[in-house]
Amino acid sequence: MRPIVGIVDDEAIVRDALVALLLENQLDAVPMASISEYHDTQKTTRFDLVLIDLKLKDESGLDLALSIRRAQDIPIVMLTGRGDETDKIVGLELGADDYILKPFNPRELVARIRAVLRRYDVGLQLSAPAPSHGEILCFGQFKVDRKQRILFNQSQQEIALTNAEFRLLDYFITRPNVVITRVDLLAELGSDLTKYVDRTVDVLILRLRRKIEENPSKPVHLQTRRGQGYIFVTDDIKGAR
Repeated sequence: MRPIVGIVDDEAIVRDALVALLLENQLDAVPMASISEYHDTQKTTRFDLVLIDLKLKDESGLDLALSIRRAQDIPIVMLTGRGDETDKIVGLELGADDYILKPFNPRELVARIRAVLRRYDVGLQLSAPAPSHGEILCFGQFKVDRKQRILFNQSQQEIALTNAEFRLLDYFITRPNVVITRVDLLAELGSDLTKYVDRTVDVLILRLRRKIEENPSKPVHLQTRRGQGYIFVTDDIKGAR
């Protein structure tokens, strides 16, 4: 069965465009205009992912994301306009799996939805592919496939990362044992997650540590240098051929 994506957006033209785009890419789509319509629909429809507009008419997409997180463990992707820094931070803390900026590139949107679905092991056709050769970096017990944007543990199982988390990890592993300032991190993330503030870096660092460190409070790899920034400490980052 094809994955079912719920679309919660109060603009009919956006809903229609998203439905057409997803159907063209072998994803079923169910459009909804409000939070109440979502709650009614989910009683009879099992969604594999929910795409939520951050700014709904007289409502907040964050409220719906929080409600879903309290009741279900399903992927959540937020659609957001530029400049919604505070809401982005709250969304990260609530556990949104990814953010897509409006206006979005259709191919990128589909690729990132599929990536999130794959992390949740939804659909046989979306199962994690084997690591590709030549674009893999290794550290500790992990392998990072930079081409497919996947983190694997020592058992070759994928560790789910959001787009922002992967970009942060990729930035660090290509600059091992070098102190990186917060300004540089903000500039790097700002290429597609604009105007991030300092607290956003803290949230992403914490979330990434929880996935790559045995003890996140005492990190071995992703360390803080007080007053300077962050450093990815390792002596064994290497390429895999």
